[in-house]
Amino acid sequence: MNVFEQYESEVRSYCRNYPTVFEYAKDDILTDENGRRYIDFFCGAGAVNYGHNNDYIKEKLIRYLQEDKILHSLDMYATAKRSFIEYFEEAILAPRGLDYKLQFVGPTGTNAVEAALKLARKYTGRSGIFALMGAFHGMTMGSLSLTTDADSRTGAGVALHDVTHIPAPYMFPALDTIEYIETILCDDHSGIAKPAAIVIETVQADGGVYPLDIKWLQRLRALCDKYEILLVVDDVQVGCGRTGTFFSFERAGIVPDIVTLSKSIGGYGLPFAMVMLKPQLDVWAPGEHTGTFRGNQLAFVSAKAGLEYMLEHDIEAETRRKGAIVDQYLHREILPLDERLQVRGIGLMWGIDFARIPGASKEMITACFERGLVIERAGRGNDVLKIMPPLIISDDNLQKGLEIVKEALQAVLAAHPAQ
Repeated sequence: MNVFEQYESEVRSYCRNYPTVFEYAKDDILTDENGRRYIDFFCGAGAVNYGHNNDYIKEKLIRYLQEDKILHSLDMYATAKRSFIEYFEEAILAPRGLDYKLQFVGPTGTNAVEAALKLARKYTGRSGIFALMGAFHGMTMGSLSLTTDADSRTGAGVALHDVTHIPAPYMFPALDTIEYIETILCDDHSGIAKPAAIVIETVQADGGVYPLDIKWLQRLRALCDKYEILLVVDDVQVGCGRTGTFFSFERAGIVPDIVTLSKSIGGYGLPFAMVMLKPQLDVWAPGEHTGTFRGNQLAFVSAKAGLEYMLEHDIEAETRRKGAIVDQYLHREILPLDERLQVRGIGLMWGIDFARIPGASKEMITACFERGLVIERAGRGNDVLKIMPPLIISDDNLQKGLEIVKEALQAVLAAHPAQ
């Protein structure tokens, strides 16, 4: 690994937790260059929901490449884009009664968020944005202004303007945060102007795995309607089936004004991002938000194939079924090990909170890796161990991965006895 340490920037991060060189990946297993296999509870930070090198998607990609079809076309018309749009409309939007225009942006989640912010401000003529404490929306300047992680914000090197952060509803149980927002909007001495949009994740993922309450989400939608504020849902990480429905907001029965998608919408881990916007919001001038790689035709192919695979294999239902397995295991096998632990989650995204055991979450990453499991941390102080396997993980490997977590936890807890 000397070549990486000698020539790659110090900005690298994930590799510091997993000291090996990976070479192969298939379904729910990563394999390093020495042939050691690891169960994947990381899922490319949510980018490979349908598994690594999914055979169905791979066959579509290989055929497209072998036929020398167009790969790069910016936003010109192309057959792969047309096929994706038609399928997304017919198989995803129409069955859910959703009416959105699609905007293809630079192939990262943060670029989708940047576009959503620009559009909200252009449409409303207002500059301010409300976001929640505990949010993660990206690392470029606009999306970083929404993100609350202190280290990430410091990296900007400049002041981040025009965003008001509202306490997330789980932070102060006695505080009605919807009422708090309404007070801000109506009080002529709040010092805060009405925003263009309120941007949320319905499940705060990197914030520590916090599913937001359904009634709270419904009340927020009603408040946005009442005050003519756009509701933007960031589904970059928790969309594409992760919560048990394709869109994370479906469980609340709400319809956002703007939705951002990336990561697993690419189907195969290929870079792809898009913005869904209600038709009346489409006030863009031609070329007002551009990007050289907003026409990644190979990603259109893999994205469509990923959706086909998801529907054919009923991945949403499978995610709910497997999520119940994780839920039961955590409550039956993990929580009884130490009263200082907490667990939260939905679908196939769960967190074990080590906030009351300082330093333990970092030790868990190492202990899990040594036992053959790749898993990451999230949340305040990085104190939450985040369980996020590919949605196609086998029941056997899901169980084995959970058992590794338990075994690692028992070892870590032995060094952190309760006082």
